[in-house]
Amino acid sequence: MNSHSHNGGLGQLLGSGPGALGRDPTDPEAGRAPQPLHSPGLQVVVAKSEPAEPSPSSPRGQPQDEDKEEDKDEEDEAGRRGHSGKPLNAGHRLGHRRALFEKRKRLSDYALIFGMFGIVVMVTETELSWGVYTKESLYSFALKCLISFSTVILLGLVVLYHAREIQLFMVDNGADDWRIAMTCERVLLISLELVVCAVHPVPGHYRFTWTARLAFTYAPSEAEADVDVLLSIPMFLRLYLLGRVMLLHSKIFTDASSRSIGALNKVTFNTRFVMKTLMTICPGTVLLVFSISSWVVAAWTVRICERYHDKQEVTSNFLGAMWLISITFLSIGYGDMVPHTYCGKGVCLLTGIMGAGCTALVVAVVARKLELTKAEKHVHNFMMDTQLNKRVKNAAANVLRETWLIYKHTRLMKKPDHARVRKHQRKFLQAIHQLRSVKMEQRKLNDQANTLTDLAKTQSVMYDLVAELHAQHEDLETRLAALESRLDALAASLQALPDLVAQAIHPPPPPLPPRPGPGPPAPAAWSPSSWWPPATSSDCG
Repeated sequence: MNSHSHNGGLGQLLGSGPGALGRDPTDPEAGRAPQPLHSPGLQVVVAKSEPAEPSPSSPRGQPQDEDKEEDKDEEDEAGRRGHSGKPLNAGHRLGHRRALFEKRKRLSDYALIFGMFGIVVMVTETELSWGVYTKESLYSFALKCLISFSTVILLGLVVLYHAREIQLFMVDNGADDWRIAMTCERVLLISLELVVCAVHPVPGHYRFTWTARLAFTYAPSEAEADVDVLLSIPMFLRLYLLGRVMLLHSKIFTDASSRSIGALNKVTFNTRFVMKTLMTICPGTVLLVFSISSWVVAAWTVRICERYHDKQEVTSNFLGAMWLISITFLSIGYGDMVPHTYCGKGVCLLTGIMGAGCTALVVAVVARKLELTKAEKHVHNFMMDTQLNKRVKNAAANVLRETWLIYKHTRLMKKPDHARVRKHQRKFLQAIHQLRSVKMEQRKLNDQANTLTDLAKTQSVMYDLVAELHAQHEDLETRLAALESRLDALAASLQALPDLVAQAIHPPPPPLPPRPGPGPPAPAAWSPSSWWPPATSSDCG
Protein backbone atom coordinates (compact mmCIF):
# COMPACT_ATOMS: atom_id res chain seq x y z
CA MET A 1 0.00 0.00 0.00
CA ASN A 2 2.22 2.75 -1.24
CA SER A 3 0.69 6.21 -1.04
CA HIS A 4 1.14 8.10 -4.31
CA SER A 5 0.78 11.83 -3.78
CA HIS A 6 1.66 15.06 -5.55
CA ASN A 7 2.66 18.56 -4.51
CA GLY A 8 4.58 17.90 -1.36
CA GLY A 9 3.04 14.55 -0.43
CA LEU A 10 -0.61 15.69 -0.14
CA GLY A 11 -3.07 12.97 -1.16
CA GLN A 12 -5.63 13.65 -3.85
CA LEU A 13 -9.25 14.00 -2.87
CA LEU A 14 -11.67 11.14 -3.42
CA GLY A 15 -12.96 11.17 -6.96
CA SER A 16 -10.62 13.98 -8.13
CA GLY A 17 -8.34 13.65 -11.07
CA PRO A 18 -8.79 11.73 -14.30
CA GLY A 19 -7.76 8.42 -12.74
CA ALA A 20 -10.22 8.54 -9.85
CA LEU A 21 -12.64 6.12 -11.47
CA GLY A 22 -9.94 3.91 -12.90
CA ARG A 23 -10.55 5.02 -16.52
CA ASP A 24 -9.84 7.99 -18.80
CA PRO A 25 -11.96 9.57 -21.54
CA THR A 26 -11.67 8.05 -24.98
CA ASP A 27 -10.24 9.78 -28.06
CA PRO A 28 -13.25 10.99 -30.12
CA GLU A 29 -11.29 11.03 -33.40
CA ALA A 30 -9.37 7.78 -33.22
CA GLY A 31 -12.09 5.83 -31.38
CA ARG A 32 -9.53 3.78 -29.48
CA ALA A 33 -9.90 2.31 -26.02
CA PRO A 34 -9.14 4.62 -23.11
CA GLN A 35 -5.45 4.87 -22.33
CA PRO A 36 -3.99 5.67 -18.91
CA LEU A 37 -2.84 9.23 -18.58
CA HIS A 38 -0.16 8.33 -16.01
CA SER A 39 2.24 6.52 -18.33
CA PRO A 40 5.96 7.40 -18.33
CA GLY A 41 6.20 7.83 -22.10
CA LEU A 42 3.34 10.29 -22.22
CA GLN A 43 4.81 12.33 -19.40
CA VAL A 44 8.18 12.49 -21.21
CA VAL A 45 6.57 13.59 -24.50
CA VAL A 46 4.58 16.28 -22.79
CA ALA A 47 7.61 17.50 -20.86
CA LYS A 48 9.72 17.69 -24.05
CA SER A 49 7.06 19.20 -26.31
CA GLU A 50 6.20 22.10 -24.01
CA PRO A 51 9.09 24.57 -23.65
CA ALA A 52 9.70 25.91 -20.18
CA GLU A 53 8.85 29.54 -19.75
CA PRO A 54 11.35 31.64 -17.84
CA SER A 55 10.17 32.55 -14.41
CA PRO A 56 10.09 36.27 -13.56
CA SER A 57 12.32 35.78 -10.55
CA SER A 58 15.14 33.99 -12.42
CA PRO A 59 17.64 35.90 -14.56
CA ARG A 60 17.42 35.72 -18.32
CA GLY A 61 19.63 33.32 -20.21
CA GLN A 62 20.04 30.84 -17.28
CA PRO A 63 18.53 27.29 -17.48
CA GLN A 64 15.49 26.57 -15.39
CA ASP A 65 16.94 23.95 -13.06
CA GLU A 66 13.94 23.92 -10.77
CA ASP A 67 11.50 23.22 -13.65
CA LYS A 68 13.67 20.37 -14.90
CA GLU A 69 13.82 18.85 -11.44
CA GLU A 70 10.03 19.06 -11.12
CA ASP A 71 9.63 17.40 -14.54
CA LYS A 72 11.93 14.57 -13.48
CA ASP A 73 10.01 14.12 -10.24
CA GLU A 74 6.74 13.91 -12.17
CA GLU A 75 8.25 11.36 -14.58
CA ASP A 76 9.45 9.21 -11.67
CA GLU A 77 6.04 9.53 -10.04
CA ALA A 78 4.31 8.47 -13.26
CA GLY A 79 6.69 5.55 -13.65
CA ARG A 80 5.90 4.33 -10.17
CA ARG A 81 2.20 4.68 -10.89
CA GLY A 82 2.48 2.81 -14.18
CA HIS A 83 4.50 -0.08 -12.77
CA SER A 84 2.57 -0.39 -9.49
CA GLY A 85 -0.18 -2.97 -9.00
CA LYS A 86 -2.92 -0.34 -8.87
CA PRO A 87 -5.72 -0.88 -11.43
CA LEU A 88 -5.86 1.63 -14.26
CA ASN A 89 -9.32 1.01 -15.72
CA ALA A 90 -12.58 -0.73 -14.83
CA GLY A 91 -11.40 -4.18 -15.88
CA HIS A 92 -8.17 -3.97 -13.91
CA ARG A 93 -10.06 -2.50 -10.98
CA LEU A 94 -12.57 -5.36 -10.83
CA GLY A 95 -9.83 -7.96 -11.25
CA HIS A 96 -7.75 -6.35 -8.53
CA ARG A 97 -10.79 -6.21 -6.26
CA ARG A 98 -11.51 -9.92 -6.81
CA ALA A 99 -7.90 -10.77 -6.02
CA LEU A 100 -8.07 -8.72 -2.83
CA PHE A 101 -11.23 -10.58 -1.82
CA GLU A 102 -9.50 -13.93 -2.24
CA LYS A 103 -6.41 -12.78 -0.34
CA ARG A 104 -8.53 -11.44 2.49
CA LYS A 105 -10.45 -14.70 2.78
CA ARG A 106 -7.22 -16.72 2.79
CA LEU A 107 -5.71 -14.50 5.49
CA SER A 108 -8.84 -14.90 7.61
CA ASP A 109 -8.61 -18.69 7.30
CA TYR A 110 -4.96 -18.70 8.33
CA ALA A 111 -5.70 -16.40 11.27
CA LEU A 112 -8.43 -18.74 12.52
CA ILE A 113 -6.12 -21.74 12.19
CA PHE A 114 -3.32 -20.14 14.21
CA GLY A 115 -5.76 -18.73 16.76
CA MET A 116 -7.36 -22.15 17.37
CA PHE A 117 -3.90 -23.73 17.45
CA GLY A 118 -2.85 -21.33 20.22
CA ILE A 119 -6.00 -22.15 22.22
CA VAL A 120 -5.46 -25.91 21.90
CA VAL A 121 -1.81 -25.65 22.96
CA MET A 122 -2.81 -23.40 25.88
CA VAL A 123 -5.40 -25.90 27.14
CA THR A 124 -2.93 -28.75 26.74
CA GLU A 125 -0.19 -26.92 28.63
CA THR A 126 -2.57 -25.91 31.45
CA GLU A 127 -3.84 -29.45 31.97
CA LEU A 128 -0.40 -31.07 31.78
CA SER A 129 1.20 -28.55 34.13
CA TRP A 130 -1.37 -29.38 36.83
CA GLY A 131 -0.75 -33.12 37.08
CA VAL A 132 2.03 -34.28 34.76
CA TYR A 133 4.79 -31.69 35.22
CA THR A 134 5.26 -28.31 36.86
CA LYS A 135 5.49 -24.82 35.47
CA GLU A 136 9.27 -24.79 35.99
CA SER A 137 9.82 -27.74 33.65
CA LEU A 138 11.26 -27.49 30.16
CA TYR A 139 8.11 -28.90 28.58
CA SER A 140 6.01 -26.04 29.92
CA PHE A 141 8.55 -23.51 28.64
CA ALA A 142 8.56 -25.13 25.18
CA LEU A 143 4.77 -25.14 24.94
CA LYS A 144 4.58 -21.51 26.00
CA CYS A 145 7.18 -20.60 23.39
CA LEU A 146 5.03 -22.37 20.81
CA ILE A 147 2.02 -20.36 21.97
CA SER A 148 4.02 -17.14 21.68
CA PHE A 149 5.23 -18.07 18.19
CA SER A 150 1.66 -18.76 17.01
CA THR A 151 0.52 -15.50 18.59
CA VAL A 152 3.16 -13.50 16.70
CA ILE A 153 2.06 -15.13 13.43
CA LEU A 154 -1.57 -14.41 14.32
CA LEU A 155 -0.82 -10.73 14.90
CA GLY A 156 0.94 -10.52 11.55
CA LEU A 157 -2.02 -12.13 9.81
CA VAL A 158 -4.42 -9.71 11.50
CA VAL A 159 -2.33 -6.75 10.32
CA LEU A 160 -2.24 -8.12 6.76
CA TYR A 161 -5.98 -8.72 6.86
CA HIS A 162 -6.68 -5.09 7.77
CA ALA A 163 -4.18 -3.98 5.11
CA ARG A 164 -6.29 -5.84 2.53
CA GLU A 165 -9.39 -4.20 4.00
CA ILE A 166 -7.84 -0.76 3.48
CA GLN A 167 -6.84 -1.66 -0.08
CA LEU A 168 -10.42 -2.74 -0.81
CA PHE A 169 -11.64 0.58 0.59
CA MET A 170 -9.24 2.44 -1.71
CA VAL A 171 -10.36 0.44 -4.75
CA ASP A 172 -14.06 0.87 -4.00
CA ASN A 173 -13.81 4.61 -3.36
CA GLY A 174 -11.07 5.54 -5.86
CA ALA A 175 -8.77 6.83 -3.15
CA ASP A 176 -5.04 7.37 -3.70
CA ASP A 177 -3.92 7.73 -0.07
CA TRP A 178 -4.39 4.90 2.43
CA ARG A 179 -4.59 7.39 5.29
CA ILE A 180 -8.06 8.40 4.10
CA ALA A 181 -9.40 5.00 5.24
CA MET A 182 -7.82 5.27 8.69
CA THR A 183 -10.73 6.71 10.63
CA CYS A 184 -10.80 6.82 14.42
CA GLU A 185 -13.29 3.94 14.58
CA ARG A 186 -11.15 1.75 12.34
CA VAL A 187 -8.01 2.53 14.32
CA LEU A 188 -9.74 1.68 17.61
CA LEU A 189 -11.12 -1.59 16.24
CA ILE A 190 -7.72 -2.65 14.88
CA SER A 191 -6.05 -1.77 18.17
CA LEU A 192 -8.66 -3.69 20.17
CA GLU A 193 -8.32 -6.72 17.92
CA LEU A 194 -4.54 -6.70 18.24
CA VAL A 195 -4.80 -6.47 22.03
CA VAL A 196 -7.27 -9.39 22.17
CA CYS A 197 -5.07 -11.56 19.96
CA ALA A 198 -1.88 -10.61 21.79
CA VAL A 199 -2.99 -11.89 25.22
CA HIS A 200 -1.37 -15.29 25.93
CA PRO A 201 0.69 -17.03 28.62
CA VAL A 202 4.25 -15.77 28.34
CA PRO A 203 7.18 -18.17 28.78
CA GLY A 204 8.35 -18.37 32.37
CA HIS A 205 6.95 -19.07 35.82
CA TYR A 206 5.18 -16.15 37.53
CA ARG A 207 2.94 -16.42 40.60
CA PHE A 208 0.68 -14.18 42.67
CA THR A 209 -1.35 -14.50 45.87
CA TRP A 210 -5.04 -15.19 45.16
CA THR A 211 -7.39 -14.41 48.05
CA ALA A 212 -10.96 -15.71 48.11
CA ARG A 213 -13.76 -16.52 50.57
CA LEU A 214 -15.17 -20.01 50.73
CA ALA A 215 -18.83 -20.43 49.89
CA PHE A 216 -20.37 -22.29 52.84
CA THR A 217 -17.94 -21.51 55.69
CA TYR A 218 -17.18 -17.91 54.59
CA ALA A 219 -13.61 -18.47 55.71
CA PRO A 220 -10.87 -16.56 53.88
CA SER A 221 -8.62 -18.63 51.65
CA GLU A 222 -5.26 -17.70 50.19
CA ALA A 223 -3.32 -19.63 47.56
CA GLU A 224 -0.32 -19.12 45.34
CA ALA A 225 -1.72 -19.09 41.81
CA ASP A 226 -0.03 -18.89 38.43
CA VAL A 227 -0.29 -15.74 36.34
CA ASP A 228 -0.99 -18.03 33.38
CA VAL A 229 -4.58 -18.41 34.65
CA LEU A 230 -5.27 -14.72 34.08
CA LEU A 231 -3.62 -14.85 30.63
CA SER A 232 -5.10 -18.15 29.46
CA ILE A 233 -8.82 -17.49 29.94
CA PRO A 234 -8.92 -14.35 27.67
CA MET A 235 -7.50 -16.44 24.82
CA PHE A 236 -11.03 -17.77 24.20
CA LEU A 237 -11.88 -14.29 22.88
CA ARG A 238 -10.03 -15.34 19.73
CA LEU A 239 -13.13 -17.29 18.77
CA TYR A 240 -14.47 -14.11 17.19
CA LEU A 241 -12.39 -15.10 14.15
CA LEU A 242 -14.87 -17.91 13.58
CA GLY A 243 -17.63 -15.39 12.83
CA ARG A 244 -15.37 -13.58 10.33
CA VAL A 245 -14.57 -16.83 8.53
CA MET A 246 -18.27 -17.73 8.41
CA LEU A 247 -19.00 -14.34 6.87
CA LEU A 248 -16.28 -14.53 4.21
CA HIS A 249 -17.19 -18.13 3.26
CA SER A 250 -20.93 -17.54 3.20
CA LYS A 251 -22.58 -17.99 -0.19
CA ILE A 252 -24.66 -14.88 0.43
CA PHE A 253 -21.52 -12.78 0.91
CA THR A 254 -19.59 -14.26 -2.03
CA ASP A 255 -22.47 -14.16 -4.52
CA ALA A 256 -22.41 -10.98 -6.63
CA SER A 257 -26.17 -11.05 -7.31
CA SER A 258 -26.99 -11.30 -3.59
CA ARG A 259 -24.67 -8.41 -2.78
CA SER A 260 -26.25 -6.30 -5.54
CA ILE A 261 -29.75 -6.97 -4.25
CA GLY A 262 -28.61 -6.19 -0.72
CA ALA A 263 -27.04 -2.92 -1.85
CA LEU A 264 -30.25 -1.90 -3.62
CA ASN A 265 -32.29 -2.67 -0.48
CA LYS A 266 -29.69 -1.03 1.83
CA VAL A 267 -28.90 -4.30 3.62
CA THR A 268 -25.41 -4.62 5.09
CA PHE A 269 -23.81 -8.04 4.74
CA ASN A 270 -22.09 -8.60 8.08
CA THR A 271 -21.75 -11.36 10.66
CA ARG A 272 -25.08 -10.44 12.24
CA PHE A 273 -26.91 -10.87 8.94
CA VAL A 274 -25.22 -14.23 8.32
CA MET A 275 -26.20 -15.44 11.81
CA LYS A 276 -29.80 -14.37 11.19
CA THR A 277 -29.90 -16.32 7.94
CA LEU A 278 -28.45 -19.39 9.66
CA MET A 279 -31.03 -19.10 12.43
CA THR A 280 -33.71 -18.98 9.75
CA ILE A 281 -32.35 -21.91 7.73
CA CYS A 282 -31.15 -24.30 10.47
CA PRO A 283 -32.03 -22.87 13.90
CA GLY A 284 -31.78 -26.18 15.75
CA THR A 285 -28.24 -26.90 14.59
CA VAL A 286 -27.03 -23.38 15.42
CA LEU A 287 -28.50 -23.47 18.93
CA LEU A 288 -27.14 -26.96 19.58
CA VAL A 289 -23.60 -26.08 18.49
CA PHE A 290 -23.63 -22.80 20.41
CA SER A 291 -25.00 -24.36 23.59
CA ILE A 292 -22.56 -27.29 23.64
CA SER A 293 -19.52 -25.14 22.83
CA SER A 294 -20.37 -22.51 25.43
CA TRP A 295 -21.12 -25.26 27.96
CA VAL A 296 -17.69 -26.89 27.50
CA VAL A 297 -15.75 -23.59 27.50
CA ALA A 298 -17.55 -22.27 30.59
CA ALA A 299 -17.04 -25.57 32.47
CA TRP A 300 -13.29 -25.59 31.73
CA THR A 301 -13.02 -21.92 32.76
CA VAL A 302 -14.77 -22.58 36.08
CA ARG A 303 -12.47 -25.53 36.69
CA ILE A 304 -9.37 -23.37 36.12
CA CYS A 305 -10.71 -20.58 38.35
CA GLU A 306 -11.68 -22.91 41.23
CA ARG A 307 -8.74 -25.32 41.29
CA TYR A 308 -6.64 -23.25 43.74
CA HIS A 309 -9.37 -22.86 46.41
CA ASP A 310 -11.45 -26.03 46.03
CA LYS A 311 -9.77 -28.44 48.40
CA GLN A 312 -12.54 -31.04 48.12
CA GLU A 313 -12.38 -31.04 44.27
CA VAL A 314 -16.06 -30.37 43.82
CA THR A 315 -16.05 -27.56 41.27
CA SER A 316 -12.42 -28.03 40.22
CA ASN A 317 -13.37 -31.42 38.79
CA PHE A 318 -14.36 -31.13 35.12
CA LEU A 319 -17.53 -33.22 35.50
CA GLY A 320 -18.55 -31.26 38.59
CA ALA A 321 -17.92 -27.99 36.74
CA MET A 322 -20.08 -29.21 33.84
CA TRP A 323 -22.89 -30.04 36.28
CA LEU A 324 -22.61 -26.57 37.86
CA ILE A 325 -22.69 -24.89 34.44
CA SER A 326 -25.65 -27.00 33.25
CA ILE A 327 -27.87 -26.21 36.25
CA THR A 328 -26.89 -22.54 35.96
CA PHE A 329 -27.51 -22.53 32.21
CA LEU A 330 -30.99 -23.98 32.71
CA SER A 331 -31.75 -21.54 35.58
CA ILE A 332 -32.32 -24.40 38.05
CA GLY A 333 -29.67 -23.76 40.70
CA TYR A 334 -29.92 -26.61 43.20
CA GLY A 335 -27.33 -25.02 45.49
CA ASP A 336 -25.25 -28.18 45.97
CA MET A 337 -22.32 -26.56 44.14
CA VAL A 338 -21.27 -22.94 44.56
CA PRO A 339 -18.17 -21.21 43.11
CA HIS A 340 -15.73 -19.72 45.59
CA THR A 341 -13.82 -17.14 43.53
CA TYR A 342 -15.09 -14.05 41.77
CA CYS A 343 -13.78 -15.51 38.53
CA GLY A 344 -16.06 -18.55 38.86
CA LYS A 345 -18.99 -16.40 39.96
CA GLY A 346 -18.56 -14.16 36.91
CA VAL A 347 -18.49 -17.15 34.57
CA CYS A 348 -21.66 -18.52 36.19
CA LEU A 349 -23.34 -15.13 35.81
CA LEU A 350 -22.54 -14.99 32.09
CA THR A 351 -23.69 -18.61 31.77
CA GLY A 352 -27.06 -17.75 33.34
CA ILE A 353 -27.53 -14.82 30.93
CA MET A 354 -26.65 -17.00 27.93
CA GLY A 355 -28.99 -19.72 29.23
CA ALA A 356 -31.92 -17.29 29.46
CA GLY A 357 -31.26 -16.10 25.91
CA CYS A 358 -30.92 -19.63 24.54
CA THR A 359 -34.13 -20.70 26.32
CA ALA A 360 -36.03 -17.84 24.69
CA LEU A 361 -34.57 -18.77 21.30
CA VAL A 362 -35.50 -22.43 21.78
CA VAL A 363 -39.09 -21.48 22.63
CA ALA A 364 -39.28 -19.23 19.56
CA VAL A 365 -37.84 -21.95 17.30
CA VAL A 366 -40.20 -24.63 18.65
CA ALA A 367 -43.20 -22.31 18.25
CA ARG A 368 -42.18 -21.57 14.67
CA LYS A 369 -41.72 -25.27 13.93
CA LEU A 370 -45.17 -26.10 15.32
CA GLU A 371 -46.82 -23.36 13.29
CA LEU A 372 -48.71 -24.44 10.18
CA THR A 373 -47.36 -23.52 6.80
CA LYS A 374 -49.32 -21.41 4.35
CA ALA A 375 -50.57 -24.42 2.38
CA GLU A 376 -51.49 -26.26 5.58
CA LYS A 377 -53.38 -23.20 6.80
CA HIS A 378 -55.40 -23.05 3.58
CA VAL A 379 -56.27 -26.75 3.83
CA HIS A 380 -57.20 -26.42 7.50
CA ASN A 381 -59.36 -23.35 6.84
CA PHE A 382 -61.12 -25.11 3.97
CA MET A 383 -61.90 -28.18 6.10
CA MET A 384 -63.12 -26.07 9.02
CA ASP A 385 -65.24 -23.93 6.71
CA THR A 386 -66.86 -27.05 5.25
CA GLN A 387 -67.65 -28.43 8.70
CA LEU A 388 -69.06 -25.11 9.88
CA ASN A 389 -71.29 -24.86 6.81
CA LYS A 390 -72.72 -28.29 7.62
CA ARG A 391 -73.31 -27.28 11.23
CA VAL A 392 -75.05 -24.09 10.12
CA LYS A 393 -77.34 -26.07 7.85
CA ASN A 394 -78.14 -28.55 10.61
CA ALA A 395 -78.85 -25.78 13.11
CA ALA A 396 -81.10 -23.98 10.61
CA ALA A 397 -82.93 -27.25 9.91
CA ASN A 398 -83.45 -27.79 13.65
CA VAL A 399 -84.90 -24.28 13.98
CA LEU A 400 -87.35 -24.93 11.15
CA ARG A 401 -88.31 -28.33 12.54
CA GLU A 402 -89.01 -27.02 16.02
CA THR A 403 -90.97 -24.10 14.55
CA TRP A 404 -93.16 -26.53 12.60
CA LEU A 405 -93.70 -28.77 15.63
CA ILE A 406 -94.68 -25.79 17.79
CA TYR A 407 -97.16 -24.65 15.15
CA LYS A 408 -98.48 -28.18 14.79
CA HIS A 409 -99.12 -28.71 18.50
CA THR A 410 -100.61 -25.27 19.05
CA ARG A 411 -102.68 -24.68 15.91
CA LEU A 412 -103.46 -28.00 14.31
CA MET A 413 -104.25 -30.10 17.38
CA LYS A 414 -107.74 -29.97 18.86
CA LYS A 415 -106.40 -30.52 22.37
CA PRO A 416 -102.86 -29.06 22.52
CA ASP A 417 -100.42 -30.71 24.84
CA HIS A 418 -98.79 -27.87 26.74
CA ALA A 419 -95.94 -30.03 28.08
CA ARG A 420 -94.94 -31.07 24.58
CA VAL A 421 -95.27 -27.48 23.37
CA ARG A 422 -92.92 -26.28 26.13
CA LYS A 423 -90.49 -29.07 25.20
CA HIS A 424 -90.39 -27.98 21.56
CA GLN A 425 -90.10 -24.33 22.55
CA ARG A 426 -87.10 -25.22 24.69
CA LYS A 427 -85.55 -27.11 21.76
CA PHE A 428 -86.37 -24.16 19.50
CA LEU A 429 -84.41 -21.76 21.72
CA GLN A 430 -81.49 -24.21 21.91
CA ALA A 431 -81.45 -24.51 18.09
CA ILE A 432 -81.35 -20.69 17.73
CA HIS A 433 -78.50 -20.44 20.24
CA GLN A 434 -76.58 -23.19 18.43
CA LEU A 435 -77.09 -21.43 15.09
CA ARG A 436 -75.75 -18.16 16.47
CA SER A 437 -72.70 -19.83 18.04
CA VAL A 438 -71.86 -21.64 14.79
CA LYS A 439 -72.11 -18.40 12.84
CA MET A 440 -69.80 -16.73 15.37
CA GLU A 441 -67.25 -19.52 14.90
CA GLN A 442 -67.53 -19.11 11.14
CA ARG A 443 -66.89 -15.37 11.47
CA LYS A 444 -63.81 -16.04 13.64
CA LEU A 445 -62.48 -18.50 11.08
CA ASN A 446 -62.86 -15.92 8.33
CA ASP A 447 -60.99 -13.37 10.46
CA GLN A 448 -58.15 -15.84 11.06
CA ALA A 449 -57.96 -16.62 7.37
CA ASN A 450 -57.28 -12.94 6.63
CA THR A 451 -53.61 -12.98 7.61
CA LEU A 452 -51.06 -10.30 6.89
CA THR A 453 -49.94 -12.13 3.77
CA ASP A 454 -53.49 -12.19 2.42
CA LEU A 455 -53.92 -8.53 3.27
CA ALA A 456 -50.67 -7.68 1.49
CA LYS A 457 -51.79 -9.70 -1.51
CA THR A 458 -55.16 -7.93 -1.53
CA GLN A 459 -53.39 -4.58 -1.28
CA SER A 460 -51.17 -5.42 -4.24
CA VAL A 461 -54.20 -6.51 -6.26
CA MET A 462 -56.00 -3.27 -5.41
CA TYR A 463 -52.91 -1.29 -6.35
CA ASP A 464 -52.78 -3.01 -9.74
CA LEU A 465 -56.49 -2.35 -10.22
CA VAL A 466 -56.10 1.35 -9.39
CA ALA A 467 -53.14 1.59 -11.76
CA GLU A 468 -55.17 -0.04 -14.53
CA LEU A 469 -58.09 2.34 -13.91
CA HIS A 470 -55.70 5.29 -14.03
CA ALA A 471 -54.32 4.10 -17.36
CA GLN A 472 -57.84 3.66 -18.74
CA HIS A 473 -58.75 7.15 -17.52
CA GLU A 474 -55.76 8.64 -19.33
CA ASP A 475 -56.69 6.71 -22.50
CA LEU A 476 -60.25 8.01 -22.22
CA GLU A 477 -59.03 11.59 -21.84
CA THR A 478 -56.87 11.17 -24.95
CA ARG A 479 -59.84 9.88 -26.93
CA LEU A 480 -62.04 12.72 -25.72
CA ALA A 481 -59.42 15.25 -26.81
CA ALA A 482 -59.26 13.64 -30.28
CA LEU A 483 -63.07 13.67 -30.48
CA GLU A 484 -63.18 17.36 -29.53
CA SER A 485 -60.69 18.21 -32.28
CA ARG A 486 -62.79 16.29 -34.79
CA LEU A 487 -65.97 18.07 -33.63
CA ASP A 488 -64.25 21.43 -34.05
CA ALA A 489 -63.25 20.49 -37.60
CA LEU A 490 -66.83 19.36 -38.32
CA ALA A 491 -68.24 22.65 -36.95
CA ALA A 492 -65.87 24.64 -39.18
CA SER A 493 -67.00 22.57 -42.18
CA LEU A 494 -70.66 23.21 -41.33
CA GLN A 495 -69.98 26.95 -41.10
CA ALA A 496 -68.41 26.93 -44.58
CA LEU A 497 -71.27 24.86 -46.06
CA PRO A 498 -73.66 27.84 -46.93
CA ASP A 499 -70.96 29.56 -48.98
CA LEU A 500 -70.28 26.36 -50.88
CA VAL A 501 -74.00 25.86 -51.58
CA ALA A 502 -74.36 29.50 -52.78
CA GLN A 503 -71.44 29.08 -55.13
CA ALA A 504 -72.99 25.90 -56.53
CA ILE A 505 -76.41 27.53 -57.11
CA HIS A 506 -75.16 30.85 -58.61
CA PRO A 507 -72.09 30.11 -60.71
CA PRO A 508 -69.85 33.05 -61.73
CA PRO A 509 -70.26 34.59 -65.26
CA PRO A 510 -68.21 33.00 -68.06
CA PRO A 511 -65.16 34.85 -69.43
CA LEU A 512 -65.45 37.32 -72.37
CA PRO A 513 -65.02 35.99 -75.98
CA PRO A 514 -61.74 36.88 -77.77
CA ARG A 515 -61.58 39.76 -80.29
CA PRO A 516 -62.07 38.90 -83.96
CA GLY A 517 -58.95 39.02 -86.23
CA PRO A 518 -58.44 40.97 -89.56
CA GLY A 519 -59.61 38.03 -91.66
CA PRO A 520 -63.17 37.34 -92.80
CA PRO A 521 -65.44 36.67 -89.91
CA ALA A 522 -66.22 33.05 -89.41
CA PRO A 523 -69.80 32.02 -89.10
CA ALA A 524 -70.63 32.13 -85.50
CA ALA A 525 -71.93 28.93 -84.05
CA TRP A 526 -74.85 28.99 -81.78
CA SER A 527 -73.88 29.06 -78.15
CA PRO A 528 -75.48 30.33 -74.98
CA SER A 529 -73.09 33.23 -74.93
CA SER A 530 -74.75 34.61 -78.12
CA TRP A 531 -77.68 35.74 -76.03
CA TRP A 532 -75.57 38.30 -74.25
CA PRO A 533 -75.49 41.79 -75.86
CA PRO A 534 -72.34 42.69 -77.82
CA ALA A 535 -69.76 44.77 -76.08
CA THR A 536 -69.40 48.36 -77.18
CA SER A 537 -66.26 50.38 -77.62
CA SER A 538 -67.08 52.37 -74.55
CA ASP A 539 -67.26 49.20 -72.53
CA CYS A 540 -63.91 48.01 -73.81
CA GLY A 541 -62.56 51.44 -72.98
